[in-house]
Amino acid sequence: MGYTISANAQTLEEKWFIVDAKDRILGRLASDVASVLRGKHMPNYTPHVNMQTHVIVINADKVKLTGDKWLTKKYSHHSGYRGGYKETTAGKLNAEKPGELVRKAVWGMLPKNHLGHATMKRLRLFAGESHTHAAQKPEPLPVRTARAE
Repeated sequence: MGYTISANAQTLEEKWFIVDAKDRILGRLASDVASVLRGKHMPNYTPHVNMQTHVIVINADKVKLTGDKWLTKKYSHHSGYRGGYKETTAGKLNAEKPGELVRKAVWGMLPKNHLGHATMKRLRLFAGESHTHAAQKPEPLPVRTARAE
């Protein structure tokens, strides 16, 4: 009878992936990035282990939103003080903090626990074409095929 071998930090090696977010739809891009960050593309995927995959997203400020979401999609937070509720649109958030839309979308698709926080540390966002991780020799992100729209 066979047995299942679980992945652990000693048996895994770090893998680096790169993806160009230019003209990619935000939710679909975030879904692909979150899946690879978790390591779900690997045959030895283990849910409770940090799978040592890093993702570099270039052109994170040039992501697409469908419809009129640039004006109607709202992001909000509260400072904790009375009257501290702040709300901004997706367009304004992208102008002020390029790449923050991608960060928030990927975080929404990860578990909200210690493993999720460790996974977010392996996401690198860059607003332009260039990035600082050429020494890691990143491979293209393994993405699903594009759907006809």
